[in-house]
Amino acid sequence: MKTKITLKDIARELEVSISTVSKALKNSEEISRDTKEKVQAFARLYNYKPNNIAISLKNKRTKNIGVVIPDIVHHFFTTVIRGIEKYANARGYNVIVCLSEESFDKEVINMEMLANGSIDGFIMSLSSETQQKGDYNHLKEVTEQGIPVVLFDRITNEIECDKVIIDDELGAYIATKKLVEQGRKKIALITTDDYLSVSKSRTMGYKKALMETGIEVDESRILKLPTMEMDEASIKDFLENQKLDAVLCVNEIFAVYSMRLAQKNGLRIPEDVSVIGFTDGVLSKYANPSLTVVAQHGEKMGEVSAQMLIDKVESEEDEETYQTKILEPTLVIRDSIVH
Repeated sequence: MKTKITLKDIARELEVSISTVSKALKNSEEISRDTKEKVQAFARLYNYKPNNIAISLKNKRTKNIGVVIPDIVHHFFTTVIRGIEKYANARGYNVIVCLSEESFDKEVINMEMLANGSIDGFIMSLSSETQQKGDYNHLKEVTEQGIPVVLFDRITNEIECDKVIIDDELGAYIATKKLVEQGRKKIALITTDDYLSVSKSRTMGYKKALMETGIEVDESRILKLPTMEMDEASIKDFLENQKLDAVLCVNEIFAVYSMRLAQKNGLRIPEDVSVIGFTDGVLSKYANPSLTVVAQHGEKMGEVSAQMLIDKVESEEDEETYQTKILEPTLVIRDSIVH
């Protein structure tokens, strides 16, 4: 039985672009007769069936962009949407936002629903379940038909597409380094399991800073939670069984809760314990004391993602080139550390 082939396979075999294959199959006048006959014969031979999702997307410009994000609880994702909206609207595009709620199934359903001829391309941050499963077939199906996708924040190297990330390793590194410079030696990390790309990078940055400054990495000082969801019992249990002088948290919610617990146990912040979180959100600004954070520049990430996607949608280029843009994090110093 012949395996199912895609536009990409035909393009690779005949050494032409996906766009040329697509036009040849539609009998476009832009393509030479010789190329058209070659492409159509190859497609017949391998019983090529066009993907209806892709065709509806390719055939008409909708001026709509589909955005799929894991949640809106975390301030970071709301700032990314703001950035996408701002840039897309300025270029005459509408933005349709869907939530995967960290679910693989919901992510797939959202993509299928949006790809039903209603959008020109996707901007996405992967759900935790998708990264845990390592199943990216729903993305492959869309990209292999030449539909533009931009992944941001939580990405995978399994998919060839444009990507926008913050240097998460550097973010955790500069935060940990700052704590060490202030004389902190018992620094805990509250993060999530390594299958989440951002958490893996942040854990690497934390460990790198400790090793560089001669502090032994103590695995018992690292708490890895299954998701970014708040888990009060695990954090409470972890912090109450440790003698710590600093805590770095993978998001601002974990950080604010950690400060509250420390204060409840009679510790002073930052005198006894310093705390740093990721994401410069409203929570961080108005926490008591205000929280020092690694700013992820979500709005900028949204703008860059939208620009990359719209440029791809409007591009007449046949050449497939993808780039990964890495934004630099910054440390915003507030009252939760000594300064």
